[in-house]
Amino acid sequence: MTAIIDYDAGNLMSVTKALSALQIENIVTRDRQTILSADRVILPGVGAFADAMKKLNDYDLVDIIHEVVEKKIPLLGICLGLQLLFEESEESPGVKGLGILPGKIKRIPDAPGLKIPHIGWNSLDYPHGKRGRIFEDVDEGSFVYFVHSYYLESDDQSIVTATADYGVRIQASVEKDNIFACQFHPEKSSRVGARILSAFSKI
Repeated sequence: MTAIIDYDAGNLMSVTKALSALQIENIVTRDRQTILSADRVILPGVGAFADAMKKLNDYDLVDIIHEVVEKKIPLLGICLGLQLLFEESEESPGVKGLGILPGKIKRIPDAPGLKIPHIGWNSLDYPHGKRGRIFEDVDEGSFVYFVHSYYLESDDQSIVTATADYGVRIQASVEKDNIFACQFHPEKSSRVGARILSAFSKI
């Protein structure tokens, strides 16, 4: 069973629909016991960093997410869900993220001809010459779907498993132990996204 953490994120239904289409059993929940007994956990996300952190705190989900990490349950953050795993964001100065991974979230810099937010399909590169576990069946150069104005700058470059170019080098995915995260939306990335979600379901 895959537990999708419910903190009113905008992409909850698209994530559960994508998993169900792959016949991956899932439940949308904020119940502590359900989350901690799941085989895998997904932290979805669409929206603003500060609002998301407020809701995670309001629903008493912050400690539960830390317990998921400590129990070594595979955890996948999606889009804002990736950003929340880190320490802070330029979008919301003074608001602390989950701090599970070291690094900060920065705004994509303005540049001539560059539209922000970054919306649409972009290709992935594998910076270390090897694939992360969720990219097992995904060729380098495959296209995935992004919707974001902020990007990750990880303190630990070794955890970055995929990048994309959009004015700056976007750290598109990270992996550390049982923690996985994507800046893009696998649930909206057609066959490539389905392969990523399928690979995560087997970890």
